[in-house]
Amino acid sequence: MIIPENDCSKAMLSIKDALDAVEGRWKLLILYSLCSGPKRFKEISREVPGITDKTLSKELKNLQANKLINREVFDTSPPMVEYTMTAHGMSLKSVLFELWNWGLIHRNEVIGK
Repeated sequence: MIIPENDCSKAMLSIKDALDAVEGRWKLLILYSLCSGPKRFKEISREVPGITDKTLSKELKNLQANKLINREVFDTSPPMVEYTMTAHGMSLKSVLFELWNWGLIHRNEVIGK
């Protein structure tokens, strides 16, 4: 899709909004982890290497505020909390796949592995 030159500022605003929603080192990795289905906090923590519990908690709250994930608390003892992607979050699945694919090509180009 070609954006007319006079719409560039509108396109920039949309790109900025998108980047604000998924900015940072961890959000896309968390979303990728949730692509395969509902997960508990520790499951996400294990799948996203290097993230601290404090950071994961903060990022999950931010993703929830951006309506990309849901947090569901189950009435069990102890309470069980599960995270799932929303329909809005699932709309990023193709973006995540393309980013993964580009990352493979980029790694091969830059590192040669």
